Amino acid sequence: MTSDLRTLLFVATTALASSAVQGAPITYTAGLSGAAESPPVASPGTGTTIVVFDPDIHRLGVDVVFSGLVAPTTVSHIHCCTANPFEGNAAVATQVPTFAGFPVGVTSGSYANSFDLTDPASWNPAFITANGGTAQGAEDALGAGLASGRAYLNVHSTFAPGGEIRGFLVAAVPEPGTLALVAAALAGALLVVGRGRRRDAVADASE
Repeated sequence: MTSDLRTLLFVATTALASSAVQGAPITYTAGLSGAAESPPVASPGTGTTIVVFDPDIHRLGVDVVFSGLVAPTTVSHIHCCTANPFEGNAAVATQVPTFAGFPVGVTSGSYANSFDLTDPASWNPAFITANGGTAQGAEDALGAGLASGRAYLNVHSTFAPGGEIRGFLVAAVPEPGTLALVAAALAGALLVVGRGRRRDAVADASE
């Protein structure tokens, strides 16, 4: 690979990474199921969640829709951070005993709320303690966990007190403008490769 190509590929990947960093708020989504619990739970319940993390204004938006649970809900949280991405279990990160206002005693429902991440009440006190003893430390840890696929949201019920349905949170697909930027950079890289090959061919022919 030529140095020019390496440079352009670096620009492309850096542009994508920079866009993700500067594009706060960052949206994460997950499908919720019993099969995604660890260990898996035999539940027909399903759900979806959208979590919006905005480190610029220190807010966390949580939106959850669920249905078909075997038994009534008890609590719901975001857990962080598992040892490995997309597997295992982790302690509760967000407020306890559950998200404020989360519907309890139902097998289907919806929920939407926004949390001030500078407020210690938005967190599990144990999560704050484990991350430097401050709300900022907890926010930084959750942000890192979300970005690395080591945070999940689950809904607990009387049938499965440890969690009946859950899903690991993953970043939403980048905006079309971001993809266009990366595509343009990669197209430039391919153009450099083509020009380099043509120059080599001309040089060989003249020898």
